[in-house]
Amino acid sequence: MKKFIVSLLSAATLFSVAAFAGNGETPEYGYKQTGFASVPKFGGYIIGSYKYSDKEGANGGPGFNCRLIRLYVDGSIFTDFKYRIQLQMNGQNPHVKDYYIEWAKYKEFSVKLGQFKRAFTFENPMNPWDVGVGDFSFLVQKMAGMGDRLGEANMGGRDQGLQVQGDLFPVNDDSYRLLHYQFGVYNGQGINLADANSTKDIIGTIQVQPIQGLRLGVFGWKGNWVNANKVELKRERISAGVNYDRDNWTFRAEYATAIGGEKEQSGAADALYVTAGIPFKPWFKLYLKWDEFRAHANSESSHDMYSACANFRLHKNLNFQLEYRLHNDRMLTNARYNELWFMTYIRF
Repeated sequence: MKKFIVSLLSAATLFSVAAFAGNGETPEYGYKQTGFASVPKFGGYIIGSYKYSDKEGANGGPGFNCRLIRLYVDGSIFTDFKYRIQLQMNGQNPHVKDYYIEWAKYKEFSVKLGQFKRAFTFENPMNPWDVGVGDFSFLVQKMAGMGDRLGEANMGGRDQGLQVQGDLFPVNDDSYRLLHYQFGVYNGQGINLADANSTKDIIGTIQVQPIQGLRLGVFGWKGNWVNANKVELKRERISAGVNYDRDNWTFRAEYATAIGGEKEQSGAADALYVTAGIPFKPWFKLYLKWDEFRAHANSESSHDMYSACANFRLHKNLNFQLEYRLHNDRMLTNARYNELWFMTYIRF
């Protein structure tokens, strides 16, 4: 521990300008240094879909659609500094999803600066490949920035800011860590947008892993969002959940509650989901999910969805999903409707 503290103090002064053990060489820091950098890794993935719905007014659609086309590049410099740039190319407005640099010399403490996922809920930071069903839960969509309940557009659960994180207390010869933390300061306006007021959003999480693969976590968010009419809306949210993922078995459940509205006015909402993933074969896994969002934190405003999603993962870079969804949205005149989703996932 003493050695770690001394190293942190040194890092605070030099920000990782320490001896680099790479092939027995020591880098000469400066603008002429060209070595000690990994070869950039380029990749991407495509998610296509066909969706049928008998919801009133949907006309059976939306039919065939490209959900995502993502391209990314990542790498490291001096091994301590990691970077990533990710672009979304489909739709009428191709845009930057992620851009950040992270000083990650220690598992116990790292610093990330740029644009990346908000540290709110277990599910939000997940890649769409790992969610297990066709889309993120209502909780993430409405309370983590993928079409926020206050009106913020779909920001992909991301924002611009500074985050510190780490994993503490190694167990079983460091096969896993007992405690994980993340704390971030963000603009509050979402991706590719400058701050619109004098305050910042504060988001953080503390997670405990009592046994390998099982995490229990709490999350908090306090901030503001300024809409197109220059009205400042507060966002105060708390979430708690459990996440188990080991040997291809999955169980994930989260609950979140929120207040938010114009200035001192408040409007409560809450959300809950439960997801279970059952592997039958190395290439076949079935997910079952109950998903609920209550726009006004009461039964009259509830939207419940029950779904079953079969995943045919033939290769780590090739997946097919077939999902049935039953909706009961009490905010609609015709509350019950059905959906059938077919998704294709290709990665390179």
